[in-house]
Amino acid sequence: MSLAPENTFRAIGLKLIAVLLFVVMAAFIKAASSEVPPGEAVFFRSFFAVPVIVLWLFSQGELRTGLSVASPGAHLFRGFVGVTAMGLSFTGLAILPLYEVKAIQYAVPLFVVVLAALYLGETVRKVRLTAVGLGLIGVLIILWPRMTAFSDATADNRLALGALLVLVSSLCAAFTQVYVRKMVETENAAAIVFWFSIIASCLALVTLPFGWTVPSAKATAFLVGAGFIGGTAQILVTNAYRYGDASVIAPFDYASMLFAIGIGYFVFSEVPTLQMLAGAAVVIAAGVLIIFREHQLRLQRGKARRHVSKYG
Repeated sequence: MSLAPENTFRAIGLKLIAVLLFVVMAAFIKAASSEVPPGEAVFFRSFFAVPVIVLWLFSQGELRTGLSVASPGAHLFRGFVGVTAMGLSFTGLAILPLYEVKAIQYAVPLFVVVLAALYLGETVRKVRLTAVGLGLIGVLIILWPRMTAFSDATADNRLALGALLVLVSSLCAAFTQVYVRKMVETENAAAIVFWFSIIASCLALVTLPFGWTVPSAKATAFLVGAGFIGGTAQILVTNAYRYGDASVIAPFDYASMLFAIGIGYFVFSEVPTLQMLAGAAVVIAAGVLIIFREHQLRLQRGKARRHVSKYG
């Protein structure tokens, strides 16, 4: 059954709000990063998202479902990789401009295509391979000024390290997405969301001996707010995909660049370079091409299933 137009508009609206909230959450983490280490930031982000998620599950009548798991080991592994991605991303936020972190993270859909082929055995043909190649060129354009810093004795190598950490974080995030695709075959989506926040909070506590501090009231407000905002954004994304087709909604992820540039400029006095914007534009174009191709493949599979149902 096709979605009503008003539902599609609602889906787009929810996705845009979620994208904005995720950028605001990242800005809060960045603002607090001068006072707390990444592991402590991961704890606040994960722990204070739990009440929001629990209230949402309760309101949906899915609290019992959200607490039940079929494979605890799968949740633990997903949690470990997800926490690694989050921790590296937060480390990058402390070093790099907000807009640059978001631009590098656009590599996630590219990595998903490659990892899905390797891990799930998905077939990747010319269009998506071309898109991945194009996107990686865009990522290289973004990273090039940072990578050349390693050969420049006068350059700040912390910036190069930050860019590499965010890139590795993106790879981990992509693997998490691919792994979750496999998990949903046996696990409920509500359980995956709930237990990730619980496991991430516990894993973050492992970093307690490595320099946790007592943050100021302002930094604490940022960290707690990041948790609440992150949990809320997760719920909005979930609801957005209930109202609209993924191929329609997914491209609005790239609105995060506009939000990141705006917040970065007015809050952190960050001004993007033309080279970074050009690289981001290339990566975004590749991402949109992948989304368009996925939509085409879903339509083809749908037609094939209807043909089998009619004549099989």
